[in-house]
Amino acid sequence: MSLYRMVRGLALVLSPALLLVGAADAHKLRTAGERVTVADSKMAVTPSRDWNRLGIKAGRHAETWTLDGTQLNDLTFYGGIAPGEPLVRERSRKHDPLPRFAAETLLVEIPGLLEGTYRTYKQIGTFAVQSVDPVRFLGHDGVHFTYQYTDDDQIVRRGDAQAAIVDGRLYMVTFDAPRLHYFDRDAGAADAVMDSAGF
Repeated sequence: MSLYRMVRGLALVLSPALLLVGAADAHKLRTAGERVTVADSKMAVTPSRDWNRLGIKAGRHAETWTLDGTQLNDLTFYGGIAPGEPLVRERSRKHDPLPRFAAETLLVEIPGLLEGTYRTYKQIGTFAVQSVDPVRFLGHDGVHFTYQYTDDDQIVRRGDAQAAIVDGRLYMVTFDAPRLHYFDRDAGAADAVMDSAGF
């Protein structure tokens, strides 16, 4: 048997198995009431309803859940961002550098870190922080902030986030959805996830 036929035969045998692995890894149901760790970190949450976890990760310590697709409801976890790291994976450090979390970053500066990340990563021009308040998050002093931005699809989106710096690392949960209908409909479910966060 020729080497070509052996390789071709092996590819035909393995292809269905690889497709099954890819499909299984693509999305995963996060079931209501089930406590799970998120973003490859020690942060754990308990959803009050079912969510879909996306298999594609925006960053090494980022994980996204959605109900109807990320353009309609995007719940993203950032788990243990270390000093010197960006929130998400850079496309090009030379041409599109992202802001980085620093050891000196203060809680009140975290909304600006998210804004800078969105402006570069999502390539948006309009982003406005609407409120910033202290909160207890993960059992530590944290920050709760709301924001609004317009994406490249010209849809106005509202956002809600909670964050804390624990042992020198940044932990944050953000929820983004279109201002019309979806934000008001799904914010309660997102808030329940944020409020359940712990170690």
